[in-house]
Amino acid sequence: MSNMTAEAIARAEPAAVAPAGKSEASVTIKPNAGPVECTIGHVISVSGSNVTGVIHEKGTNGENLASAAQIGRVLKIGTPNSMVFGIVSGLRITDPTVQGGGGELKIVDIELLGEAVVRDASGAFTFQRGVSIYPALGETILTTTPAELGYIYAPPSTSNLQVGTLCQDPQLPAYLMTDELLGKHFAVLGTTGAGKSCAVALILRAILSKHPNGHIVLLDPHNEYANAFGDMAEMLNTDNLQLPFWILDFEEICGVLIGRDQPDAEIQAEILGRAIVEAKRKFTEGAATGRLTVDTPVPYNLSELIKILEAGAGKLDKPEGTLPYLRLKSRIEALKNDQRFSFMFSGLVVRDNLPDIVSTILRLPVTGKSMTILDMSGVPSEVVEIVVSVMCRMIFDFSLWSTPEQRVPVLLVCEEAHRYVPRADNAGFEPTKRVISRIAKEGRKYGVSLCLVTQRPSELSTSILSQCNTLFALRMSNDHDQEFVRRALPESGHGMLSALPSLHTQEAVAVGEGVTVPMRLRFSDLDETQRPRSGNAEFSTAWQNDIMPQDAIAHIIERWRTQAR
Repeated sequence: MSNMTAEAIARAEPAAVAPAGKSEASVTIKPNAGPVECTIGHVISVSGSNVTGVIHEKGTNGENLASAAQIGRVLKIGTPNSMVFGIVSGLRITDPTVQGGGGELKIVDIELLGEAVVRDASGAFTFQRGVSIYPALGETILTTTPAELGYIYAPPSTSNLQVGTLCQDPQLPAYLMTDELLGKHFAVLGTTGAGKSCAVALILRAILSKHPNGHIVLLDPHNEYANAFGDMAEMLNTDNLQLPFWILDFEEICGVLIGRDQPDAEIQAEILGRAIVEAKRKFTEGAATGRLTVDTPVPYNLSELIKILEAGAGKLDKPEGTLPYLRLKSRIEALKNDQRFSFMFSGLVVRDNLPDIVSTILRLPVTGKSMTILDMSGVPSEVVEIVVSVMCRMIFDFSLWSTPEQRVPVLLVCEEAHRYVPRADNAGFEPTKRVISRIAKEGRKYGVSLCLVTQRPSELSTSILSQCNTLFALRMSNDHDQEFVRRALPESGHGMLSALPSLHTQEAVAVGEGVTVPMRLRFSDLDETQRPRSGNAEFSTAWQNDIMPQDAIAHIIERWRTQAR
């Protein structure tokens, strides 16, 4: 909510003229400075948050009033005790026969934003979202002045971030409310090339510039953000990431060692569950571990696990036969010897380094780097799902088991979110989808915030996106994506959706709890050194010269073979 200044309130005065059908008690705000307001029409229909009006043919000085009503422009309407503000969401001309052939009717559709209510006899106004007093039929529709727009889009009284400017008035900054944005989740949606990655980088940089001791974890599937944050971020990839196998819960370790397509997957899972519990008991023998289960995050030795499997395979009374044991043993040994999985299965000595792992990922303490970027471009495709699931689950479980006094809020940013939380039930990533769904539904209780970023919102889980109370919708041309976003947007933002296909790069429609009122904004420019590496290949430049010597091909092949990035 934004309050008008005392100086502006002092300049407010009642409307001098009340046209037919308009209450004489109606009021308007008339700042002395800047362009004056202009009457452009009157109300002919009121339905819920929507108002329909007729635009007058000419102004008092002969000006064309239709040009004053444009899509996205803010207009105002007086009521007996308030001034109601709304955004133009549609324009049309009726059939000439409506007036018996006497001319066309120019119709304007307005979605109401909020109101300025008279609080006391002095005429003091406070702009607030929502409408308590609706306009009556015949009420005058007026333009707003730049000063009034400044009152509506004024800096929030709470902690806020400036991320750009309003499209309808580039002189007015666009603000986000920090706690409402982070406390209730948000999503950044837009087609490739619309400026989505830059918008994410800009928002995160704005957050960290005001909160240098923040805690942000960004899942980066294509290594786009490595250079966007500089010294503000800790970069993790398969070269320095530590995610030991024993941190995985039972469903996750089954996904790595068994997979979905094994003919005896259920039998292998039962054998593996018993073997892991036994291996954990032997590793923690004598230590106070409480109730030990297959999901308890305590270490165990792979060599011990293999011994247990070998012993089970050697028993004569087993009904399942030897083959499931041999398959599990073979898979474990293959992963141990595969360099691509060294971040998960390396090291001869197993130690309990979970505190160090959590400290690195969540930046506890911050020590000058308040963000962790996990580059997953080098993670083997077979375990990408598992790595994302483990990361998300660790973040949530650590916050869940922290006491309220110890709890540290964390923001989890999921790039390419449609991969991890797909709408289709058979698209994979079931463990990841469950944990992110739990964060979306319960995370705010434990200080875990979620940011979903995707260029295909129609492929995103509907229930999870519905938990994001602030949406930034950039340019979208796909009808399915637009319709999906329409269903996710609050009612107050529907009128702006018609602009999605025609939004410029860096422009977005922002609606929800994180903004004072719905707005169409243009994100600020990012310095070249702060932009994510997400540009398209420049074919026209690259194809001008023959630039690939033979030794470069050999070097690429070597990196390919060794999986060295």
